[in-house]
Amino acid sequence: MSDSTRRSRKLFTNRRGGFSLPPYGSFNLGAHVGDDSVAVEKNRQRLADGMGIARERFVYMEQIHSNTVTVVDGPVSAAVPATDALVTTTPGLALVVLVADCVPVLLSDDVAGVAAAVHAGRIGARNGIVRRSVEKMVELGARPENIHALLGPAASGARYEVPEPMAVDVEKHLPGSKVWTQQGTAGIDVRAGLIRQLYGLGVSHVNVEPSCTIGSEEYFSYRREGATGRQAGVVVLPE
Repeated sequence: MSDSTRRSRKLFTNRRGGFSLPPYGSFNLGAHVGDDSVAVEKNRQRLADGMGIARERFVYMEQIHSNTVTVVDGPVSAAVPATDALVTTTPGLALVVLVADCVPVLLSDDVAGVAAAVHAGRIGARNGIVRRSVEKMVELGARPENIHALLGPAASGARYEVPEPMAVDVEKHLPGSKVWTQQGTAGIDVRAGLIRQLYGLGVSHVNVEPSCTIGSEEYFSYRREGATGRQAGVVVLPE
């Protein structure tokens, strides 16, 4: 990548600094979790203002734990239906992934001008959502060696306890994900499996924000709280 190439913007939010009341307190960006819609929209507007990007240029998804990847080329009036990854070649379009323990994955090839926001929970990661997202980026001109991947706060393997047959099944499809938790029980580290998968796809520029959403009250966590909000990952190609 040339030093003169302008870099994509990638960021993750936490639960602080918004308008939502408990149990969604306070910077909940999820419109599907039972929070007051006015508060959610005020939070989304605050995100847009903080990034200096017009609110209408933020693209959200109706996430369903699928391995469906959708290409978007401009603003949309509502959440993109039934998808768990957004890919674009449009500069200045803010792609958003919402999570509360799942892994938010932000991808960009700034040479080719292709970016993706991916919702990689246990099911989606097992079924190849990140691999399919990289493949779609390559179809649009990206090269794996030029892709930068940033993985955000998520459930850590130390705390993500699951039945052992489930851990074995995920490991079969996403090698490197089966771990032992701090209790000595079977667990899943989705980020670890995704890092190995990305390397195997030729994506070697990988960074991780290692915070555990289950263990840190700075983040929303469905496994810790049940009814809760959603934090975001956002990626924007430079204009």
